[in-house]
Amino acid sequence: MAGVLLTVLSLLLGLPGAAGAAATRHAPEPRHPGQDWAGSQIARHEGTAAGLPPAAPSPAASVEGVDVSSHNGSVAWSTLWNSGVRFAYVKATESTSYTNPSFAQQYNGSYNAGMIRGAYHFATPDTSGGAAQATYFVNHGGGWSRDGRTLPGALDMEYNPYGATCYGLSAAGLVNWMKDWFATYKARTGRDAVIYTSTNWWKQCTGNSTAFGAVNPLWIPRYGSSVGELPAGWGFHTVWQYTSSGPTVGDHNRFNGALDRLRALANG
Repeated sequence: MAGVLLTVLSLLLGLPGAAGAAATRHAPEPRHPGQDWAGSQIARHEGTAAGLPPAAPSPAASVEGVDVSSHNGSVAWSTLWNSGVRFAYVKATESTSYTNPSFAQQYNGSYNAGMIRGAYHFATPDTSGGAAQATYFVNHGGGWSRDGRTLPGALDMEYNPYGATCYGLSAAGLVNWMKDWFATYKARTGRDAVIYTSTNWWKQCTGNSTAFGAVNPLWIPRYGSSVGELPAGWGFHTVWQYTSSGPTVGDHNRFNGALDRLRALANG
């Protein structure tokens, strides 16, 4: 009887306990997904370009890109194209309930301007399983086609905007969640997805796992003069998000290779 009363009291007061622990595995749906984009939490936890050395000049074998989400609204794609931007990643989804209201203008607009484009999913591993979120992503803009100008989807793994940094999961739990996401995405599209993550978050939340480096291309944020240390498992990066305060839209990226290699990634 005492145990029952304690459980009820825990539920009423939000105290930890067996029921509370179970609830953390299925957190409430995102509260402000329009404010979450690739790097929003990196900037909050690791700093922005302010006070850091500027990024090194773009090497000859690189391609300029941007990433956008609903917080960018209607994007001036022709302005970006004229400035030399040749690819874009667009946020499509978050969890299994949110779709970017600006997705069509951003995803189709970048394509119509001549760019190679791709979609990404902002992960919230405490709200639903990896397979469910990958399925939602594919069904809401994250698919892939061999048209030569569509990049494989990307999974954005970064600091939790809503609570515990690592989403209340162990390192093994997070790694297994990502494995489910990637396996489901590949089963649906035939492609191995890109992963967006920072070295600091990766070390803290996955134990610096080496499970994905041989297969999933790395998109890494670091707002400084170089890409810096990579997470374990990767010998090189594919995309570097080098600033959160670039022209026209804040987040600018460099593909680590020439344009023909970017097209090769799009073609699979």
